[in-house]
Amino acid sequence: MPQTINRRDLIKNAMAASVAIGATVSATSAISSEDRHKHHSKNKNQDIIDTALICLKDGQACLDHCFELLKDGDTNIAKCAESVTEMLVMCDGLSKMASYRSPHLKDFAEVCAAVCKDCQKECEKHADKHVECKKCAESCADCIDACKEVA
Repeated sequence: MPQTINRRDLIKNAMAASVAIGATVSATSAISSEDRHKHHSKNKNQDIIDTALICLKDGQACLDHCFELLKDGDTNIAKCAESVTEMLVMCDGLSKMASYRSPHLKDFAEVCAAVCKDCQKECEKHADKHVECKKCAESCADCIDACKEVA
């Protein structure tokens, strides 16, 4: 004679099975997640990434300041704004190339250092009058040093 299962027992057994499966999946996921991330370590290029990001932050502040001065008619700052714009493009690229561990990082860092050097020179012309230019020039100097270490 076949055994009959009442509705209550069927639901109870289904719930118990569901909990057991959920616990197994959670445990497996936790283990897999740990194992998946064991190979991750700090990016060996983290220092140059951080330096480039600081240069980006300070450069953006400098460029914003240049725009305000240009709006007020101060065209003496135009060359500074141009050099900062180029530096921002390069430092953004540098942070990404370093983050991706690009095999072209060394070559890119050499070019970035040259662009940062131009930016530093322009910003230093205004550093005594504008704190944003001074900070940008200092950040560019740090980025140049970091680029030389990579290159």
